[in-house]
Amino acid sequence: MHTHAVDPDLLDLGGRFAADRWPSVHRTSETEAVLSFGGKPYRRIDHRCWSPDARIVDMDRNGVALQVLSPIPVTFCYRASAVGAAELALAQNDFFARLVSEHPSRFAALGAVPLQDPDLAVEEMRRCMRRPGFIGVEIGTQVRGRELCDEVFDRFFAVAAELDALVLVHPSDQDLLARATHAGVGFGAGMPVETGLAAALLITSGALRRRPSARICLAHGGGTLPAMIGRLDKGAQMAGVPDGSPELPSKQASGLCSDSLTYHLGALRAAIDVFGAEHVVLGSDYPFPAMPDLIEDVVAELPDELRNRIGRTNMEEFYGALLGAGHHALPDARRH
Repeated sequence: MHTHAVDPDLLDLGGRFAADRWPSVHRTSETEAVLSFGGKPYRRIDHRCWSPDARIVDMDRNGVALQVLSPIPVTFCYRASAVGAAELALAQNDFFARLVSEHPSRFAALGAVPLQDPDLAVEEMRRCMRRPGFIGVEIGTQVRGRELCDEVFDRFFAVAAELDALVLVHPSDQDLLARATHAGVGFGAGMPVETGLAAALLITSGALRRRPSARICLAHGGGTLPAMIGRLDKGAQMAGVPDGSPELPSKQASGLCSDSLTYHLGALRAAIDVFGAEHVVLGSDYPFPAMPDLIEDVVAELPDELRNRIGRTNMEEFYGALLGAGHHALPDARRH
């Protein structure tokens, strides 16, 4: 449910929108490339980011029937021109659509949207959801410093609910707290804190109550939210929310989803406890170094029924039956 891909011929907008920072891909060989941002190297990538054949070899080796492709967060570009970001999102989504159309039984996709302009984001989300294989979109935890709970995004989430589009919330390096990145713990602490804070604000601001039908999935096991949920409940009770109220943060959090990417069995169990066994899906961060050595990682240590739910049936309940292991995945009739 949480994998990343990028077009090796990614649209480079640096010439036309020179005042902004944009991602670009420079191929160094048939199988390797450098992903840059704002003209500076961001990370080395390889053909698993763009080659369906390379991905399928790994999928078959790891027993993965289906991958849901999604953008690399550095390509969100929320701080850049909305017109340029809309062009970039469209180009990325066309790339995802090509991969899905070539291998409709192995891949689905979460699209990119220019969320700094919610109207343009809605337009691109509608375009995505009309295409076979798209099951939703991926967004960041904040937009130019504006929180996802801001009312300006209410229509975006309402349309996502109307389209039955899953919204995967994934932090971006560009939004992490400077104190975390300067200390070298951006990955270990910065990303989960960013996700947890965004989720906490969605809950405590009333945004989730304004968007009751939106399906939101938090990356990385919900970040720090499972560890904070007791304090959030206590804070709400101190403010006058009665015990057992559906407005308690823990009650609201049970309507969210998360992936399983925690690297720690206790943390995964905490996510399951907060979001519910039916709301946790398998995540791997493929094909980056953050990927667990074994795709299932700590999920494999769960009881068989729970392991099967996270790795398979939670997705089936939304998108139709997975026909089997190996080369059989989501049926085409349920893929739009």
